[in-house]
Amino acid sequence: MKKKIMSILVCAAMAVSLAACGGGSSSSGGSADTAATTADGSTATEAAAGDAAGDPAVTLVYAEVNPLDSTVVGQVATHFAERVNELSGGSVTIDVQGGGVLGAEGDYLDNMVGGVGTIDMARLSVSTMTGYGVPKSTLLCLPFTFVSRDHFWNFASSDLAQEFLDEPEENGLGLRGLFLGEEGFRHIFTNKPVSGLADLQGKKIRVSTDPTMVGMIEAFGASATVISYGELYQSLQSGVVDGAENPVGNYKANSFYEVAPYLIKDGHQLGVIELVITDAAWNKLTPAQQECIKQAAQECQDYNKELSEKVEEDTLEELGDKITVVEVDKQEWIDKCKDVIEDATKDNKDLYDKIEAMQ
Repeated sequence: MKKKIMSILVCAAMAVSLAACGGGSSSSGGSADTAATTADGSTATEAAAGDAAGDPAVTLVYAEVNPLDSTVVGQVATHFAERVNELSGGSVTIDVQGGGVLGAEGDYLDNMVGGVGTIDMARLSVSTMTGYGVPKSTLLCLPFTFVSRDHFWNFASSDLAQEFLDEPEENGLGLRGLFLGEEGFRHIFTNKPVSGLADLQGKKIRVSTDPTMVGMIEAFGASATVISYGELYQSLQSGVVDGAENPVGNYKANSFYEVAPYLIKDGHQLGVIELVITDAAWNKLTPAQQECIKQAAQECQDYNKELSEKVEEDTLEELGDKITVVEVDKQEWIDKCKDVIEDATKDNKDLYDKIEAMQ
């Protein structure tokens, strides 16, 4: 009888936590309240973790294109894996494959959306996802959408963020978003001196396949050139491209500064990221294990918030005189992007206005 009562209490606690997360089959965003208290005084998370410890062991493969130890996203991946292991009592193992060993972000999405099954989770740039049927997410990767980190985190911790996390699932991709974060402001870097927009004219700047990014680079007067991320270092070194754009942490971690030491601090985009998991992987988990994944995602969002700005500041200090940092008047760059922004927001103008209002 005592065991039955405890079982009921644990289930009730998990139900409270799941309801706070949005419950049901929809994904859980970063604003979830995961600390509901059970009748015995423990949190719902603790109850779920204790329950998950005896569940069948599951290993999920997590793909990350950047190095694990020297980038914001890499450290977030490691932190997530550690917390899932702890919260699940070892029943869930996150096998993080970093440094792009499983390909580029587009490869991850092809694998997951196509049901190949060799990648269960991935940390993705939201800009990569926009070509896979998630049009609302385009708003998060437009140039100069977020004027500051505070602006972004006001959005990411709001109820509105859940609408973006739910979009892949609602649009039939077989993916669910677990949290939104950021890897720092993105800046352009080149292999030859550039002092402003005039010097970018005609230069070949590497971009992803994201049409908005292509439009932005062309609005700056440069030539948008699509090249695999894994080939970028060599392409900068050989002159196949004249420059690229990345957050500062990734710029250093991938040693791009060695072949492109001119960093133009235009801050054209805050690199919004999303952690996604396939439905197939999610359905391998017991309800208690799913709860542990949700809690670890919430904690990683908080960890990301604390880490990102510090990494950028420390990286610029570490690079020191190895690079030339060029400060620019951002308004001039913003003005060049007006048409790109207007065109990309015309179908979701009200939603875009809500994001802007969170400054």
